[in-house]
Amino acid sequence: MQEIASSLWRSAARTDTGKVRARNEDAFLALPEQGLWVVADGMGGHQNGALASRLIVEYLAEPSEGNLQQRLVELRKRLHGLNRRLGQELTVTAERPDTLIGSTVVALLVDGDRAACVWAGDSRCYLWRGSRLYQLSRDHSLRQQLIDEQQYSPEQAARHPSAHALTRAIGASEELQLDILELDVLPGDAFLLCSDGLYQGLSSDALGAALNLPSAHFALQRLFEQALDGPARDNLSAVVIRR
Repeated sequence: MQEIASSLWRSAARTDTGKVRARNEDAFLALPEQGLWVVADGMGGHQNGALASRLIVEYLAEPSEGNLQQRLVELRKRLHGLNRRLGQELTVTAERPDTLIGSTVVALLVDGDRAACVWAGDSRCYLWRGSRLYQLSRDHSLRQQLIDEQQYSPEQAARHPSAHALTRAIGASEELQLDILELDVLPGDAFLLCSDGLYQGLSSDALGAALNLPSAHFALQRLFEQALDGPARDNLSAVVIRR
C-alpha cells in the first residue's frame, strides 16, 4: 500500500492481483503534491494490458504546469497522444487482427477548491460527501449502453453475455473520446478511484462505509479486506483521496 500526504490532500493507493488472475494488468498513480491521481485497468492479454496501463501512468506522471484548466488540457493531450501511439504500434506489430493493446483510465485532478474527473472505460470515480455516495463517472460499457439506449434494467443488462465489453478505452479505437466532469471540492469530501475488479465485489453501502472512515489509509484497508473476502476474480486497484 502506498500512502502519501501533501499540505492539503492525503491519499492511499493499492493494487492486488486478486485470487484468480496470474498477473496484474492494473496500474495506479498517486501524486497528492501535484493534485493528481490515476487508476488504469489494462486489457488485451497479460503483456499488452500491463503495458498499456503502465504507459498511461508514465505519460501522466510527468509534471504539468498551470491552473486546473491548463493541466486538464495537458492531461487530455497526453492521453490522446498515447492512444495514437498504441494504435500505431498495434498496426506495425500485430500479427493477428484481433490483437488489442488498451486500457481504461480514470484520473482526478485537483487545484484549490476545484476538481476534474477524466475517464474512458469502466474504471470509476466516486465522491463521498455529506454521508452520501455519488458515482461521478459513467461506465463506457455495453451494459451501460443497454441501460441508456435500450431501456434495459440494470439486472437485465448485467445478464447480457457481453455486458462487460467496453465501448471506450485508451488504445481501443482510432478516435479517443474522454468524458470530463468538473466540480467544486467541499471540506470533508473523499474521492475513490477504482478498477472494476474492486467495485464489482462490493455494494454501494460497503463503499460508502469504507469512505466514511477517518483516514484514506483505513478506508483503503477496509475496501481491500472486503473485496478479497469475496471471489476477487479480477485484478483490483483503488486510490482513496481525502482533504
